[in-house]
Amino acid sequence: MAARAKRDGIALYLAARDRRVSWAVRAFAVLVAAYVLSPIDLIPDFIPVIGFLDELILLPLLVAVIVRFVDPAVMAELRAEAARRAERPTSLLGAAIIVGVWTILAGLAVWVLWPRAA
Repeated sequence: MAARAKRDGIALYLAARDRRVSWAVRAFAVLVAAYVLSPIDLIPDFIPVIGFLDELILLPLLVAVIVRFVDPAVMAELRAEAARRAERPTSLLGAAIIVGVWTILAGLAVWVLWPRAA
């Protein structure tokens, strides 16, 4: 189920950029992706049990709505491309660069916010 969710997430990203998909569906896909990436949830995650309901129920439901409005032939092609992209190896160099950037930013934040003697 997690592999299918990952594949469909990539497929929706591809659908949002595909000209064969209507602009309304592409706009809705972008909004769903923004919600997924947003640190603000409809139900905050720190609330026990129900905090994860939006990830377990709302997001799959939104994905299903988007998939329903995409032409099945186009969606099959996008899912095949998404599966191909998901199988590609991850870049350790890319991960190292991201970790390095975050480390530098955290160090700068500590340096700027550290109290200094007057």
